[in-house]
Amino acid sequence: MWRRRQGRLRPVVCGVEELRCRRREREAELRKARREQQLISKRLLRDDVPEEAGEGCAAAVLGEAEVQQFLWLAQRGTEEKEREKALVSLRRGLQHLETQQIFIRLEGSMRTLVGLLTGSRALLQLEAARCLHELSHSEQSAVAEACLPATSYLLTYLSGHSSDFIELCLYTLGNLIVESEAVRRQLLPQGIVPALATCIQSPHVAVLEALGYALSQLLQAKEAPERIIPSASAGSSILGSTLPQHMLQLLQPGPKLNLGVAVEFSWCLHYLICSQVNNALLIAHGALSTLGLLLLELAGAVQRPENAGLELLACPVLRCLSNLLTEAAAEAVAEHMQLRDERVVVALFVLLQFFFQKQPGLLPEGLWLLNNLTAHSPSFCTSLLSLDLIEPLLQLLPVSNVVSVLVLTVLCNVAEKGPAYCQRLWPGPLLHSLVNILAFSDTEVVGQSLELLHLLFLYQPKATEAFLQQSGLQALERHREEAQLCARVHALQQTALHG
Repeated sequence: MWRRRQGRLRPVVCGVEELRCRRREREAELRKARREQQLISKRLLRDDVPEEAGEGCAAAVLGEAEVQQFLWLAQRGTEEKEREKALVSLRRGLQHLETQQIFIRLEGSMRTLVGLLTGSRALLQLEAARCLHELSHSEQSAVAEACLPATSYLLTYLSGHSSDFIELCLYTLGNLIVESEAVRRQLLPQGIVPALATCIQSPHVAVLEALGYALSQLLQAKEAPERIIPSASAGSSILGSTLPQHMLQLLQPGPKLNLGVAVEFSWCLHYLICSQVNNALLIAHGALSTLGLLLLELAGAVQRPENAGLELLACPVLRCLSNLLTEAAAEAVAEHMQLRDERVVVALFVLLQFFFQKQPGLLPEGLWLLNNLTAHSPSFCTSLLSLDLIEPLLQLLPVSNVVSVLVLTVLCNVAEKGPAYCQRLWPGPLLHSLVNILAFSDTEVVGQSLELLHLLFLYQPKATEAFLQQSGLQALERHREEAQLCARVHALQQTALHG
């Protein structure tokens, strides 16, 4: 029976395979958009400087003469305290773009600062590094490029003993890396990747967070997929180093998991995965298993009161899993995740409920993962049905058009698995929800609901009778004149009337 229906519908509206192909093409476009939405930013450690706590007034802009005087005193002052004070004054002035521009125009200013950075006086060295940090945070790329002579020294100091100094160098390098391709070109042959691979073994949480930030900036460079990530040259590229294995270790759930560190490295993993250089290697290293366990950990955490900041980790973890699932064959997903389908689905719905109540902006992230789980996996679709999760899914429809499209796409994934799955979808609140959706004006939401209705009519003929009883034809009529929808509307009308 349904075979004849499919044949009759095909001249007017796409068949199941065409629908699937069209939906996957649309999802590929969405994935591309996600890869291009990068979180480039800069970090500033100014608030961590103890002596500035409680100051009531902002630092003043320095003139050229003042910059020259502070540099001269810092280099040639008679007492170390006087030299340090001059550098502190210079650093505060460098909080302003006007002072930064004066500084980089002055001949020999950077050479003087680098000289202090590489000197033997620890306090002066630290203040010089703080001056560079202020410069690295500039909104002008010319200021970042002026810091180029200092970058190789900052890199060298990553192997030092002071965790505070290493942290400062990492944030400064991270700010410079994201701003200047010239900085990246210089740092790569000088060994920034091996240096970062050494830092990731640090026992200090602050160093690990700073490292995660610097690494994420490096991974977002436009040349990263070609020059920074590939593993052809072992040790000098990200995938050729030990960084991926250590990153995944730091994301392992357990008492040692630190939220700040996990957030930084989950974003690093996100950028690695989005580069699509060698996701099979990441899966082989256990990325799917680690992320699956982390998903369960997050679902448990949201049910406890102390979950502040959790959404910062949930977003990259969901994105990593979503994008990795497009690389792994459907039959290999469960094996690599080493988790039962039901546990994953339950954990995801716990998070969806949390997002619905606390962070609705994150609902699309969770639904995107659910879409990728159900796209090619009958077992995940079965879990969705056996756990009675269709109605909770339908409750998300009113949140937004984006959420509606994703919910309907997941339901299409279930329905397209065939008559047995449509029979489980039916009867229930689904058809009533679809008729209500046809009152919407958003073309994409309505179009996705038409695809789902087509699958229901194809595999569950009783749905057409109920559709007529619920005034479905009148709801369809609303969209008969819309160019993008009219062919499918006409096909569904004919199917509902003539079977």
